[in-house]
Amino acid sequence: MEKTNISIARPFGPSIAKVSIPENMILKLNNYIDEVIKDEEKIKLQDHGRNLAGQVTQEFILDNKFADSSGWLKFLGTCTAQWLKLSGLPEVKQFDLISTWVVRQFKGEYNPTHWHNGHISGVGYLKVPDDLGDKAQDSKKNNPNGQLELIHGTRQFLSQSTFRIKPKVGEFYFFPNYMMHTVYPFKETNEERRSISFNAKVDEHVYNVYANRN
Repeated sequence: MEKTNISIARPFGPSIAKVSIPENMILKLNNYIDEVIKDEEKIKLQDHGRNLAGQVTQEFILDNKFADSSGWLKFLGTCTAQWLKLSGLPEVKQFDLISTWVVRQFKGEYNPTHWHNGHISGVGYLKVPDDLGDKAQDSKKNNPNGQLELIHGTRQFLSQSTFRIKPKVGEFYFFPNYMMHTVYPFKETNEERRSISFNAKVDEHVYNVYANRN
């Protein structure tokens, strides 16, 4: 049996999938994004910041034609199907992309706690600063600078309510749309933290766990 490059984490209730974005896909995405940034008309047309929660420099939609031709759409659909299958759900036959977008975050910027629409969401990293800054206090506290934190429920015995992720180029995480999450600000660098996200819907009978099943 061939090994799969997908792994499932279940730190609280819902499962979370972690996959690796192929290197050639990272290159395609970054090249596309760099070209869009240079084009003032495209930036205006594809601006997505007004629809998102982020307090960041720039957020814009990926063109649907590029998402399809580059293989990005196929990557998201294939990984979603693998993740849900490994999570014990019925086979996914439908994957409808709602939107996929880029977040360009710089020093001092952040993303407040929020959630997404659709059924399935995810985020991955295309650029990450070498240094996200030191902690404010010299203590044993973990350094949250620039990290993503997923939130579900409340802290209980044998049950954590948060799961913190340090961004690394090429890593992509899938999670259910309702999963609350936030991104902490970072400091001491002028480098860009570039992430890519998406929302999508799958088969209604797969998503609707309350439907009658034989």
